[in-house]
Amino acid sequence: MSEKKATTREEMMAVEIVIGKIMRIGVFLAATVMIIGFVMLMIKGTSGYPGNSFPTTLSGVISGMSALKPYAWMMGGIYLLILTPVLRVVISIYAFIKEKDYLYVKITSLVLLILIVSFFLGHR
Repeated sequence: MSEKKATTREEMMAVEIVIGKIMRIGVFLAATVMIIGFVMLMIKGTSGYPGNSFPTTLSGVISGMSALKPYAWMMGGIYLLILTPVLRVVISIYAFIKEKDYLYVKITSLVLLILIVSFFLGHR
């Protein structure tokens, strides 16, 4: 095996390790935020919102979290859980650029674009 292939393989293994860590940390943070919201709900006995309403926008979640509203904390955890794989796609793009694999840069960038468009369309 040539020296260049060995170096590329080592770099890709390092990127895969980083991606794995990011996925674990993202899921752990999301679960922690959701658990904090659930504990707050159990202690307060109220969601912090009238009736069956809850925050649906990022700004609503952030303002609700700063006001210590339990449902906002749980929604914040869900947002973190959704953003974790998006971060993985972004890191993959960086890895493919570093590897100079431009076909995969284009494909992964298209996947990121589709994710971003779907978030905006889903919000409407």
